[in-house]
Amino acid sequence: MPPALYASHSGTWIARGDGDGESRAIGRGEAIARLSDTPTILLNAPLVAQRLGLPELAGLDVLELIAFLYPARFVVPTPGGLARFLGMAPPTSDAEAAPFLQRAVARIFEKIAANAHGGEDWPERIGAWTSGQSLARLRWPWAALINPFLRQPHEAEPWLFSRLPEWEESGDLPPPRPVRLNPVAVQDQLAFLVGDTGEVRIGQQEFAQAATNVFDPRPAMDQPNLLLAEAGTGIGKTYGYLAPSAAWVEASGGTVWISTYTKALQRQLNREALRLYPDPEERRRKVVVRKGRENYLCLLNLEDALQGGFAGRAAILAQLVARWAAYSQDGDMVGGDLPGWLPTLFRRAGATALTDRRGECVYAGCPHYRRCFIERASRASAVADIVIANHALVMLLADRQRNEARGLKRVVFDEGHHVHDAADSTFALALTGQEAVELRRWIIGPEGKHRGRRRGLSARLMDVASYDEAGGEALNAVVTAAQALPSDGWLGRIGEGDPFGPIEAMFAAIRATVYARASAQDAGYGLETEVAELDGPMVAAVAPAMAALEAILQPMIRLRTRLMAVIEEAPDWLDAQARARVEGALNSLNWRAQLLGGWLAMLGRLGGVADPDFVDWLALDRADGREFDMGMHRHWLDPGKPFAETVLKPADGVLMASATLRGSEDWAVAEQRSGMNWVDAPVRHFAALSPFNYAEQAELVIVTDIKRGDVAALAGAYAALIQASGGGTLGLFTSIQRLRQVHARIADRLAREGLPLFAQHVDPIDTGTLVDIFRDDPHASLMGTDALRDGVDVPGDSLRMVVMEGVPWPRPTVLHGARRAAFGGQAHDDRIIRARLAQAFGRLIRKQDDRGMFVLLSSAMPSRLLSAFPPGMPVRRMTLADAVAEVRRKLSQPGLSSGDDLRHQQEPQHQAIRVQQDIAPTAEPESP
Repeated sequence: MPPALYASHSGTWIARGDGDGESRAIGRGEAIARLSDTPTILLNAPLVAQRLGLPELAGLDVLELIAFLYPARFVVPTPGGLARFLGMAPPTSDAEAAPFLQRAVARIFEKIAANAHGGEDWPERIGAWTSGQSLARLRWPWAALINPFLRQPHEAEPWLFSRLPEWEESGDLPPPRPVRLNPVAVQDQLAFLVGDTGEVRIGQQEFAQAATNVFDPRPAMDQPNLLLAEAGTGIGKTYGYLAPSAAWVEASGGTVWISTYTKALQRQLNREALRLYPDPEERRRKVVVRKGRENYLCLLNLEDALQGGFAGRAAILAQLVARWAAYSQDGDMVGGDLPGWLPTLFRRAGATALTDRRGECVYAGCPHYRRCFIERASRASAVADIVIANHALVMLLADRQRNEARGLKRVVFDEGHHVHDAADSTFALALTGQEAVELRRWIIGPEGKHRGRRRGLSARLMDVASYDEAGGEALNAVVTAAQALPSDGWLGRIGEGDPFGPIEAMFAAIRATVYARASAQDAGYGLETEVAELDGPMVAAVAPAMAALEAILQPMIRLRTRLMAVIEEAPDWLDAQARARVEGALNSLNWRAQLLGGWLAMLGRLGGVADPDFVDWLALDRADGREFDMGMHRHWLDPGKPFAETVLKPADGVLMASATLRGSEDWAVAEQRSGMNWVDAPVRHFAALSPFNYAEQAELVIVTDIKRGDVAALAGAYAALIQASGGGTLGLFTSIQRLRQVHARIADRLAREGLPLFAQHVDPIDTGTLVDIFRDDPHASLMGTDALRDGVDVPGDSLRMVVMEGVPWPRPTVLHGARRAAFGGQAHDDRIIRARLAQAFGRLIRKQDDRGMFVLLSSAMPSRLLSAFPPGMPVRRMTLADAVAEVRRKLSQPGLSSGDDLRHQQEPQHQAIRVQQDIAPTAEPESP
């Protein structure tokens, strides 16, 4: 057995290869020497490398072995998580982790040897031997050790691409029948979902009843049935809208789209659907998770990688992804059943190259088209009962399908407080250097040393160029004009004052304008300035750039017109493959032409009268003082306006739900943030307060003696509070820089006391896996920024304290300034802050028996913002020393939040609920 090494913030230990079960602590120098000399068993090599201060590290990573032998299965990437996965006793200390890794590998080898020819313990054995031989040729460190345990099959194993099932084409479904739901049927459906063991939730019943009206027939054109629902944490809003959704689907034959903002809620909804459709085959037909195409594995990219397109570590990643693809349910590489930690093990190898992020798909021209994960999900969603998607995708699909018969007629937006932000991103426009370079590569193809299967338009449309004179001329004109777009090295040329061509010259002028006008130039981060009162050189640089972009757009439009004609005329040379390539190029041309048109419209406003609907600004993007992009940005002043036109008006019914939809303000604010104020239709409102007894379960502490900007004091506060609570802390920051500074000061100190500390933007682990690690260990703590402030569901002892570094003030950007002026000044800022505080607090109490503290490190927390927190919850201002004592007294022993000592203090759930709604119930709700 090879030696094993385990590194944490508390030290490094090594277990010898003789298997004596002992380990000893070693220093950094000895660890590096041993790792460079002998193949060593590791757990998460990038994390070990970071702990040892190395840029990268090669070894026998147990996670890679798990990914090879058990594809599409997830294991928490810690010794404890690995122990549970293998059914072993976990190590009780970091010092025991190294010999445990040796025992774990031995257990894995035993299992594989016993099941190589069959058995329930290893259903993924098919394809393992063939893949193992390929990995041996790539010098994968595990190959020599594991391959002797893999028995060669009697017959050649089928290749991945022949094993994947083909999707079947199906005709369009008829439009849904207009029906009105029977309130009793909806309550029966809710009772079925809750089940015999569920608790009585009056708020949930009222919510399901209110949601029923969303599914009524639409009363008039552009007047959907609209409902804003604020359902407090613990109400059970998921079943509250699933019940009427399922009842309507059954009665009408239609499809309900359920949209979320976070992938975590998508996974939760997919699990909840088990109650609706217990049979796996039925659920696969009726419930589909749909994401953007950039989330799915592209089989053509994978084939290219397997056949030599990737080299070194990237080639090993491709083999492991191929193993996963054979067993994946849906081919989703981002938030699906691909372990989130797998791509991070290959840091610079880039799993993103295996997805279609550049709009290169050739659609029916692809040899794997009938097995494509993306196309399968698209077709499945067209005939599904319930489609689970995300806000951005729903908005894009609604835009494309609003003139179609089915379209997106019934939509439920969960996490509705994020619809405004999602619309803001979806309907925004950016003309930057990186975007322009990407357009050039799409048109011209790879240049210089770029590898991969990327091909330009000429290569993809060789049939048109050869056989259709008008199409060939337009194609050549597009490619020729695209030479004016920025190419590799554009940043260096601009930095040296030597831009090439009119578009690079415009970016150089933007850079000069930003540097001249923007403040805080020494911060080392992004700079921006409003588009107003531009000087002569800036305006003069725009006209030649617009002419260059127009020179690309016009022949692109001619090419698009010619391609449409070719498809309609179907000449003799247009065989099936050629037709598929033409159709694929036409799809891509449509949105590229739309993008160019948007750029031209935006640039056309420079130097003229500003459009009151938009906010335009110039930006220079930097990271740690290094420039990486620059350009012009345009956002809607109120993104609810395009959202209403695109999504709300074409729909028949829309429900928007959240625990923090309106906060402490009136419904008019919620209508404005949701875009419903732009629809000439009545908006119904529903509200149910959380059933949790926050006065008994939670406490807000405001620490008054931490000076803002004092990083040393901030770090000391975090360390003292985490020590007092014994871990179980979620630390939230508004600045990545401060997060890193605090983490660097306290991680080792906490680890030596048995309190692991993990951090987003520090540890080389994806955010989802960080949350899984945090959830798995009640002594661990996790630090992060915005992504951890919302959508994190960690009930129980693992999260018993939330600490925020201060009041989450909005960042003073050009866009924020414009919206602040338009939507109430200080009231607008307070609205944003209260929403952030409410979302952060919402992470703390997730179950009826949870208990916790919310600590805000701010000496100047305005009292007006306290309405962000539940009424009746204790709020106390105190020094850090008093706060630490309070935390130690209440939270230091894990297990308090689940014991009888808390339950006897709480009212029954049905008594704690308070419901307020302005909809008349149509029937007396029944108890589930």
